[in-house]
Amino acid sequence: MTLSHQYCAVLFLSLLALHSCNDGMQGCIDKQRVMGVLRQMEKFLKGQEIRFTEGLRIMKSKLTSLQNSVSKFPQADQSSPLSTCSALEAPTHGKKFGSKYLVGHEVHFMCSSGYHLVGSATRVCQENGSWSGVSALCKAGSSQCASNPCLNGGTCTEGVNQYKCTCPHNWSGSRCQQQTQTVVQHPSAASHRLKPNPLSPPLSRSAPPEWSVVNDPEFSRKPRCAKVDRAQHCSCDAGFHMSGTSHNSICQDVNECEVYKTDGALLCAHICVNIPGSYHCSCPSGYKLLADGRSCEDVDECLTQQHNCSRGTTCVNTGGGFQCVNPECPRLHGNISYIKTSPLQCERNPCSMTSRTCHLAPKTVSYHYLSLPSSLQTPATLFRMATATAPGRPGPDSLRFSIVEGGDARGMFVMQRSDRQTGELILVQPLLGPQELSVDVEMAEYLDRTFQAKHLARVHVLISPYKF
Repeated sequence: MTLSHQYCAVLFLSLLALHSCNDGMQGCIDKQRVMGVLRQMEKFLKGQEIRFTEGLRIMKSKLTSLQNSVSKFPQADQSSPLSTCSALEAPTHGKKFGSKYLVGHEVHFMCSSGYHLVGSATRVCQENGSWSGVSALCKAGSSQCASNPCLNGGTCTEGVNQYKCTCPHNWSGSRCQQQTQTVVQHPSAASHRLKPNPLSPPLSRSAPPEWSVVNDPEFSRKPRCAKVDRAQHCSCDAGFHMSGTSHNSICQDVNECEVYKTDGALLCAHICVNIPGSYHCSCPSGYKLLADGRSCEDVDECLTQQHNCSRGTTCVNTGGGFQCVNPECPRLHGNISYIKTSPLQCERNPCSMTSRTCHLAPKTVSYHYLSLPSSLQTPATLFRMATATAPGRPGPDSLRFSIVEGGDARGMFVMQRSDRQTGELILVQPLLGPQELSVDVEMAEYLDRTFQAKHLARVHVLISPYKF
């Protein structure tokens, strides 16, 4: 028990004793002594009150100082730095390296074989709690940036559906193929002067270059001008270049199709069409333009039911079109005849036991149609041929493959075995289109070195006039 508590107890007992004196004088405490105790208690209470008031004042002062200090801190929703960033997942068909998400830490991404990275390969946790860069994806196939489509030092960034070129100073356009120019016109005594890129054609009275579109108002623009530091600066939009005289300049269209016609940079797979400030690509009839805006792909009219083949014929897709075919079986020769068992296959009718010529004739004749682009890179495997044995019957133990003499082969094809039961027809010379070729391939079956049967495949090769 503390001293103050003990003192209070003594005073309380004194008051009880004084109250009991009302019943009799015997055993009563002296009145003067009681009054002294009461005065001491009054002083004690005043002292306690003073100490309590002083403690309360000090506590209020400290609380005010604390509030002032807190009010000076930056608010968390404005500029208070976050200590971590949200967790990042590894992309599908890829891996993630790095498991710490604190400010300043890096996370790296890599794709599995057969996929390429789209987005940021490295992302850094920033002070505002967000990650630098963009989400990483693993896309099947080769990278669109692998062919270095960005020109003149541009940086290629892979996108989800297309690439993007970040161009250096003085270059613009989707592939950084266009030069930007600026005219600086000073107010003093006709001191108009140009500040073009050093590689740009000079602004002069000479004839315009071949890639410049002139005498067409649709392909001309007025320059954009602004005064900076007492000088008037004029420039052209992307896809235009400054032309005319120093006193009367105009922005004329750059014909991108002419600029890149002979420099090896193929803008379009087929035809480049110049438009004001830019260009677009077009494809021949029967082809469609792909999402990259440059490449062409054949439309399969047979698959999409865009053909007009009549009943009894078969639709065969070709480069840019289609054919309706109805091959006929080989003509009757002696006692050898054939019957059609499917739209593209004929089978030999049964032979008499005494007809050796019939047994040596092909047992089946099948027809195959292959559509190829012009100048296909060789060697290229075009067709595979294999044997099929009926259930319960012994199959051949040896196969021989060959190209039938004659036809259009002319040393352009070879036939070779790829495994014990399969042969391959291989193109060994590039073929220029448009043209059509036919080659007959035979497969002979042997059992215990005895001839069993022969099968003939007639392959029709349809070469497109285009390389796509």
